[in-house]
Formats: sequence, structure tokens, C-alpha cells
Amino acid sequence: MKIILGPASKQLGEKIAQLLNAQKVPVAFKSFPDGESYIRLEADVRNEEAVIIQTTSPPQDQKLIQLALMADAARRNGAEKVKAVVPYLAYARQDKIFLQGEALSIETIANMLKVAGIDSLITVNVHQEKALNNFPFPTKNISAIPTLAEYFRHRGIQRAFALAPDEGAIHIAEQAQQVLKGECGYMEKQRDRYTGQVSMEKGSLDVRGKTVIIFDDIISTGGTIIAAAKILKELGTKTIYASCVHPILIGDAEKRILDSGVAEIVGTDSVPDHASKVSLAPLIAKELLS
Repeated sequence: MKIILGPASKQLGEKIAQLLNAQKVPVAFKSFPDGESYIRLEADVRNEEAVIIQTTSPPQDQKLIQLALMADAARRNGAEKVKAVVPYLAYARQDKIFLQGEALSIETIANMLKVAGIDSLITVNVHQEKALNNFPFPTKNISAIPTLAEYFRHRGIQRAFALAPDEGAIHIAEQAQQVLKGECGYMEKQRDRYTGQVSMEKGSLDVRGKTVIIFDDIISTGGTIIAAAKILKELGTKTIYASCVHPILIGDAEKRILDSGVAEIVGTDSVPDHASKVSLAPLIAKELLS
């Protein structure tokens, strides 16, 4: 096995290679003046299982093209197998057709990656696991929520209330609860399909005087977290943390979240950011060995 260090996840790839005692394959990359991407593998992958580590967080399209080019380069240079580790899988939230004339984006991406030469894919906390059902190659979705919960437990934040942002994400809170040994629950949330505006209701949450950690797969604009924090403060929560696998944090999202009363944002290095305080390397390395 050789680990191809994708430009978007170079540090994560290096950590995974170190844990596996695997040879690293550096990647030369650049953008031409017209914006097109260039990729070249700087080590031999002939007759090897080539594992590409490449997240596809913003700018998604550029990183997806880099991923496809690395897969093609590995295949053309004699790799026996090409496996992609894509911690944040772009377009996974576009897994349904709501309005006539829309594309089914995640399936288009999957087919592109198949043609590029990818044999299998590992991702982390994909937004909808059923989005992987129609991929033309084997996929595996692994969860980093227990790893995030362990981060808080090791800091002495135990028996915190694990809160999911909506009922559909209650499984996330339940995974965290297994580690934190506290309570769990969810917010009652609705999102406007056209505007994206989030509305929340208090429901029957009993969080007065408690430490609450809001767990989610992705924090993008921060609207969900800010709305949840407002309600939690009204309910008398002692301390609020926000934790996610993929800290996209677009624009001033981090500032607005902290200004809303959240004490800290904790994410993973699925998306390189100063909020990325938990590494996925041990989790991914373990999966690659299984």
C-alpha cells in the first residue's frame, strides 16, 4: 500500500502513512493561468494498492478534479488498485431531486470518479448514507462522532448533554452519548427548501444548568448552530459547545457562532481549519487495515 498525498489533505495523509508505516507518494500540483489543474505523482505506484487521501471541501470542484486526475495518474502508472479516502465528500447533500429539471449531483460525481479509475471509496460521516447506494463501486462510510466525543471526555467534559440539530440526526447524538455517558436529545428544526432559512422550536428539552454539546456532521454557514444556541440559552443551559466532523465554516460563520454564546467549536481535520482540533488519521488508518 502506498499513500498518495492529495493537495487538499497533505498533512492528514502524512499522519495516516506514518501510522500505517506506508510509503508516501508526493503530488506535484498547480493551476494554470486559465484555472485548469495539473497533477503529477512523484513516486512509483506500479503493482501497488494506491490510496489517495483527498478531501473535497471548498473549493469543491477544484478538489474533485484533482482527485479524478490523481486516480487517472495512478491507474495509468500501473497501480493495481486505486482507493480514494475522501473525508468530506462534496455534493453528498445533493442526493435527491426536489424540483423538475434538477441534476442528481452525487451520482454524477460518482460516475466521474469511476471513469477516472477509482475502485473503492471511504468517506467520513457522509450527510446521507443512502447517497452512496448507487455508487458504481464499493463505498464505506465511517463515523468520527465517537472520536469527537472522546476529545471532550479527555478534557474532563463528561456526562454532557449530547444534542442533535434535528430528529434525523439523533443517531449522531446517540453515538456521542455512548462515550460521554450523559443524556441526549434533538432540536425540532425545519429548513425552507428555497431560502435555506432555519427555524427551531424548544420542544421538551431539559437542559437547565447543564453542559450541552451540539453534534453535527457539517457546520457550514452556522445558521443551525446559532438558532440552537439561542434556544439553549433561553432554556438556561450552563455551557454550550459545537462539534462537527466537517468544519466548513463559510465566511464569518465561526465568529457568528461564538458571538451567539457557543464557548468553542471543535471539528476534525477532514477540513483543514484552526477549528480542526481532532485528527481522523487513527480512525482512517484502522479502517484501511481492516
